Amino acid sequence: MCRILFAKEKNIFNVEKYLSPFSLMCAQSKEYQGHGWGFSYLQNGKWETYKQITPIWESVFPKNIKTEQIVIHARSAFEDKGIKIENNMPFGDENIVYVFNGELRKTKLNIQGRIGAEKIFNFINRFKKDSYLNAIERGVKIIKKRTEYTRAMNFIISEKDATYVYSDFNEDEEYFTLMQLNDNNKQIVCSQILPDFGNNWNPIPKKEIRIIK
Repeated sequence: MCRILFAKEKNIFNVEKYLSPFSLMCAQSKEYQGHGWGFSYLQNGKWETYKQITPIWESVFPKNIKTEQIVIHARSAFEDKGIKIENNMPFGDENIVYVFNGELRKTKLNIQGRIGAEKIFNFINRFKKDSYLNAIERGVKIIKKRTEYTRAMNFIISEKDATYVYSDFNEDEEYFTLMQLNDNNKQIVCSQILPDFGNNWNPIPKKEIRIIK
């Protein structure tokens, strides 16, 4: 299973501020997170994306990239299949990015996508009108009906001005619970607590759509 992170600060920061502790977290994970990684960062009102196929803890990070928002994903490919850089997240474009962590078994979705995570994103986008809140509510409900077993379904969808976080799981609570940190200067959502950023972390409840603006 993968690891994901979203961070937003009031002031501009260098992306290494988050890439370095996230990389250490992935290296120490009980699940192998070395099937490639990527991150998206907001630049001049548009999302830019960088990806590598090497494990994040063996990679050299790009220098001098500064932003106010970042989304990071490290991949643990299901059954070690489809290990290609184009399957690395974040998925999306200059307006929106998406990362996923979880496992759905025997899901029937008649929609295009290179891997299951992308199919979920494309399916939710079908319901997008004014807000992703309704799209996620409707999309997740149908996905669950069409899935035999949801081991976990955690994802982050981030636009320029709003980020949507959803979490659900049926096992391994410690591993799959998303953690959130809020203080006066920054907001972080991560697969695990990152001690570098303090102690004010709280779990995101299951089946709740958390909106960050």
